[in-house]
Amino acid sequence: MITGEIKTQVDQIWNAFWSGGVSNPLSVIEQITYLLFIKRLDELQNVEETKAQMLGIPVERRIFPEGNDDQGRPYKDLRWSEFRNFEPRDMMDVVADRVFPFLRDLGAEGSSYGQHMKDARLGFSNAALLDKAVQMIDKIEMGSRDTKGDLYEYMLGKIASAGTNGQFRTPRHIIDMMVELTKPTPSDVICDPAAGTCGFLVAAGEYLRDHHQDLFRNEKMREHFHTKMFHGFDFDPTMLRIGAMNLTLHGVENPDVSYRDSLAQEHDGDAGTYSLILANPPFAGSLDYEVTAKDLQAIVKTKKTELLFLALFLRLLRKGGRAAVIVPDGVLFGSSKAHQSIRRMLVEDHKLDAVVKLPSGVFRPYAGVSTAILLFTKTGVGGTDQVWFYDVQADGLSLDDKRSPLLPEEKQGPKAALTADEHAKNNLPDVVARWLEKDGTERDRPRTAQSFCVSREEIAAAGYDLSLNRYKQVEHEEQVHETPQAIIAELKTLEAEISEGLAKLEAMLG
Repeated sequence: MITGEIKTQVDQIWNAFWSGGVSNPLSVIEQITYLLFIKRLDELQNVEETKAQMLGIPVERRIFPEGNDDQGRPYKDLRWSEFRNFEPRDMMDVVADRVFPFLRDLGAEGSSYGQHMKDARLGFSNAALLDKAVQMIDKIEMGSRDTKGDLYEYMLGKIASAGTNGQFRTPRHIIDMMVELTKPTPSDVICDPAAGTCGFLVAAGEYLRDHHQDLFRNEKMREHFHTKMFHGFDFDPTMLRIGAMNLTLHGVENPDVSYRDSLAQEHDGDAGTYSLILANPPFAGSLDYEVTAKDLQAIVKTKKTELLFLALFLRLLRKGGRAAVIVPDGVLFGSSKAHQSIRRMLVEDHKLDAVVKLPSGVFRPYAGVSTAILLFTKTGVGGTDQVWFYDVQADGLSLDDKRSPLLPEEKQGPKAALTADEHAKNNLPDVVARWLEKDGTERDRPRTAQSFCVSREEIAAAGYDLSLNRYKQVEHEEQVHETPQAIIAELKTLEAEISEGLAKLEAMLG
């Protein structure tokens, strides 16, 4: 967890960009991402040089070549540790005209992340701002992986312009809860087809570090973690860069974060590949049939993106693969043929495990849309017996646009230990605890409780309606009222007192 001092340093960098004329939050974080990447390249080369020096061997992997570039500038000037000491104007010349072209060339080779640098550009021409940003970033202590990751997460929290085109950043505590519910394993192949900042993939990686530390002592499993486990797709190059950097700073060396219009492109190459899908796809809008992938239309004939994404998840999952995905409420009860078809498919052809209803303010201030988490397993042969429902009424934050904390930081999120009173302000730990009992004690809970189970037969009889309110029973409390006679008697008494008071007032006035 980053300290208040580091947060202050990040805020100062952010303010420097703002006052320097870079006001779009996405542009700010993109430019900071470039600078962090340039700094990281220098750190990697330092590691290689130190290793070579200790072993008395040549540098095995040299990022910055020896000698001069084609314009006679020493390659060593392109290194962060060198140009940070230059005068601002000279630094601007080196970074804009030498370092960024070098990054673009680097993008043509090397890691997945490097590929996102092929169109990298310094987005401002203010030499003083560049010098200020470089000096500020240089002062931040980012020695540990945790600090780097948390620092980047903190910056991502500043992306306030998200929310366009149905896209908005999923709150980290909701992501953490979904990861806790699905419990990623070291052998999983995890995918987010609408990855954005790769928040789900980062959280899954952190879960594995916390719960499966042994995997890093096994060479095969370690390689799987760094190169084959994480797959994120998006069609926004800026988000791809940010997402890839987010994973890199969280210690995933070479994740597959790549360009893909998930609803438009065919999926023959990786259909049935993934064992776990975590996603919060964009809800808004509909697509024309002509631009929608035919293999998805074969699953469900619709133009609605939220239904197409459900079809996509089923297409990408391998048999036995599981998913936790956020959907708008309309998916649960929509009456169109496509809505009913995809719900019937989840219940009858696969194994629908749970519907977790989220409070409608959970995505404020970006959107007030009502949503739910669907948890299901792809089987191809059915398997739904009882579907577990949970009505989340509080997530630890106020449900208005301010999203103010209702509890201290240590009481937030799905892993906090809470008292009964605190549960009323944060239901997430209870969701995780009761999920583990969904095949046991939860089946005996009454429909008036916050969570309960509903049989497949009952859901089928209700036209595969998955809205929680369809099955929840509201408990009415009996109210005892006074009889009309008693109310009339009380009114007469009051009237007499008023008349008596008026008579006394009249007597006093003479």
